[in-house]
Amino acid sequence: MRPFYQFLMTYRGKPHDEESRLAEWAFADLEFPKYSTDYNEISIYLEMNSPFPNALPTFDSLWEAYESRFK
Repeated sequence: MRPFYQFLMTYRGKPHDEESRLAEWAFADLEFPKYSTDYNEISIYLEMNSPFPNALPTFDSLWEAYESRFK
């Protein structure tokens, strides 16, 4: 299965919205779990390192799209 990070990177460089904002942040964050396919691992990481107020709801929305496409 493709890591969530790879899916998230498809949102880089898009018009400025919450999804692209999260993608740009994850790209710049050297500690982001880039090879993970585990919701809990990424969610906990974001809870501990939330880059902006809407990061967790944005992640949840993107995770649903990721699952429907790759699981």
